[in-house]
Amino acid sequence: MEKWSIQVKDVLSRDLFQHAVVVAGKNGLHREIKWTHILESGDMESFINGGELILTTGSGVKFDSPEGLSHLDKLLNKNVAGICIELGTHVKEIAPEIIQYGNDHDLPFIIFNEIVKFVDITQDLHTVIINHHHHMLSQLYHFSEKFNELSLLPNGTLTILKELYAYFNVPVLFVSFDSKADYYPPKMKEQTQLMKTRIKHAKMPSPYTGCKLDKDDYTIFPVKGLGHTWGYLCLQIAPDTLDKFSFSIIDRAALAIAQIMLRNKTIEERKQNQEEEIVRRMLKGKDIDGSEIQKILPSPAKNLSYRLFLIDTNSYNITNKEGNWEEAKLQQAMIIRSLFRKNGFIPAVAVGRNETAVIAAFYKQKNAPKDTNRLTEIINELKHMQQKENFNGNPYTFGISNIHLDYDTSPTSYKEAKDVILIQNAKLIETHFYEEIGVYRLLIEMYNSNKLEVYVQDYLGAILQYDKKMKTDLLSTLSVYLKCMGSKKETANKLYIVRQTLYHRLEKIEELLRTNLAEPINRQAIELALSAYYLLNWTSLEEAYPNIKEL
Repeated sequence: MEKWSIQVKDVLSRDLFQHAVVVAGKNGLHREIKWTHILESGDMESFINGGELILTTGSGVKFDSPEGLSHLDKLLNKNVAGICIELGTHVKEIAPEIIQYGNDHDLPFIIFNEIVKFVDITQDLHTVIINHHHHMLSQLYHFSEKFNELSLLPNGTLTILKELYAYFNVPVLFVSFDSKADYYPPKMKEQTQLMKTRIKHAKMPSPYTGCKLDKDDYTIFPVKGLGHTWGYLCLQIAPDTLDKFSFSIIDRAALAIAQIMLRNKTIEERKQNQEEEIVRRMLKGKDIDGSEIQKILPSPAKNLSYRLFLIDTNSYNITNKEGNWEEAKLQQAMIIRSLFRKNGFIPAVAVGRNETAVIAAFYKQKNAPKDTNRLTEIINELKHMQQKENFNGNPYTFGISNIHLDYDTSPTSYKEAKDVILIQNAKLIETHFYEEIGVYRLLIEMYNSNKLEVYVQDYLGAILQYDKKMKTDLLSTLSVYLKCMGSKKETANKLYIVRQTLYHRLEKIEELLRTNLAEPINRQAIELALSAYYLLNWTSLEEAYPNIKEL
């Protein structure tokens, strides 16, 4: 590994420093020299930017007296690399207090017992620094060219890792959640899965972070493209042992790997139109050959299930130029597919302007997290992504079908997911899963068969007519009473009325309905009618779902 910086210890071997002596701060010889500066003013710190090697005869600072300590504090705060002092003209010897200060703060003091030409030292060191930087830039250019060449090979990522291993002489891993892991040397295979698990459950700050894995230090670099992290480049080395030059090399390797992944993604996205067509045909129940389905989804198996994950993008009134939309659609598909794969699903994605459908297949495994938990995690990540450039910024609505085993039931899963979105938009129940919408499964079916209004009128018609005629709100009283499980005290508190008033209302309700609310059968029927009433009176139902009866 080459060093990016020129350090104090490096210049001590130069010819002009043959007779120089380090009298203090020997533990600070690793300090980086960015430039040199000849200073004689007592106010020398005002001319310092940081990293300079100071050359002085001591005319402005009393290095032979403790009085010079105040100036040293200012130079140390400016983070100078070291101080070179010519003895004889203004300073005969360095005060013990000054030497002690250098040792205490690891600030090198270098003395010349003979007269030296500071201009020669400046010219020599500046030449070294400039040449060193030029050499480093040439090396970086060489690495960039090398990585770009390797990225064009069939297994480009692995060859880039080998190149990094040859330079740093430490194991190197590349882990991604939507492609196979690469690693070198081969013995690191077991570490890749551990690292993938570690990264999945950790927040990875940019541009890099350090972590421990099996007592080994790692530095982790995110590999990014199109504003998305495609994977992580991991070197078995602590971050504080890497210098700027090393980070620059790794950044160029990460860029080359990102280019490989983006090219691979582009090839994959050529299949996106075909995948989208197959998904749409499946959801519409059109005849489709099993071999076509198996191009995008795994073959049916006893332990294989799927859910339909539907995203209502709420972008009905948003217009996109066709070119912009095609680009955004491809990027959305890539990100969504990566997100589902990361959470253990095998997705088939169809991105549309108004809705996105994902057939999310998964194998049942004993120790795997519940699919509902994983899907909820996906929802949370998608909500976080809504404001990003590739998405329209509107709040999404999510609907997830029941679990299905046979791809032939895709139209059913589509209807189930649509029903969930309908219920959410109506603000009737807060859930994303079809199995949790309860009685609304039946009510939507009744709505589609035009029986819902008749049912509501049979059970609630008398109250509705009375409320309209008398300008009362007995329906709300009834709804709150049933939600409070028949608790009169709780109902009265929620309605902000005295209990006696509630008794009168309940008597009137039972009189109008000609029923006893305490009877379980009657209560169930009325609760169902109330749910049906609120569903019918969601004014946006037909507007938002003009083809609801065709679903």
